[in-house]
Amino acid sequence: MPELTLRGGEVDGLTVNYVVAGHGPAVVLVHGLGGFAESWRATIDALASRATVFAVDLPGFGRSTKPRTTYRLGYFARALHGFLEGVGVGQASLVGHSLGGAVAVTYALTHPARVERLALVAALVPGFSFRMSLGYRLLTVPVVGEVLARCGRAPLFKAAIARCFHTPRRADVDFLVDYDYAERTCPEARAAWLATARHIRADFVEHRSDYRRAIATLDLPVLVVHGRQDPAVPPVHATEVAAGFPRAGLRWVDACGHFPHLEHARVVNAWLAEFLIGRPAPR
Repeated sequence: MPELTLRGGEVDGLTVNYVVAGHGPAVVLVHGLGGFAESWRATIDALASRATVFAVDLPGFGRSTKPRTTYRLGYFARALHGFLEGVGVGQASLVGHSLGGAVAVTYALTHPARVERLALVAALVPGFSFRMSLGYRLLTVPVVGEVLARCGRAPLFKAAIARCFHTPRRADVDFLVDYDYAERTCPEARAAWLATARHIRADFVEHRSDYRRAIATLDLPVLVVHGRQDPAVPPVHATEVAAGFPRAGLRWVDACGHFPHLEHARVVNAWLAEFLIGRPAPR
């Protein structure tokens, strides 16, 4: 995987790893909490024949630098901006999965002229109703979170990931946990995961109304893709998100959990290709 050293502001000097493939209009894939660039491998393959596809390891995740910092959505958006500046992309379409959707939305709100289209896959978007699970809330408690994080092992991670699928396939679950396991579970990575889980609460709770108002003014095509059986981000959240954007369309995936781009890769990636680089988006 190539890597890029970011320049400017609080992200100056951070190294971001990424995957790039294909030729054509730029499409950037943004992973969710605990995710990584290669988790988009099926989507990269599906889009690369018609687009230049970038998938990034956000700071704190994958093989990218894992600094001790405040991991708010704005921080990730600034890192994404630094990445696009570094690779010379002036305008791109963004695809965000889970928390990556929140990052993509934040970037679109802060740099609307740089975003052509926005696709949200099983996305968690600030400004709309969402209640964190008990387990997630426990992880955000100081000391308790650190103790629980140190207890985490591959079998536990795989059990948790499997519950996010409607019909888990062992190959998918193993890949999402085993890929670069040592790098993604080192002390610095666990600290970054906990910091992100804790710090983004301000965006989703304290700034909920700010996001809701800003999203209502975002005039760009948006595609929302969501599994009807998503246990991580409830379908009602997707319904609210689609209604909150001025130009959004919503596509449901039946018999699908939190990973539509993996569970129903052929269908979902075809939708993404059509929306991002095919015919004009719906108004």
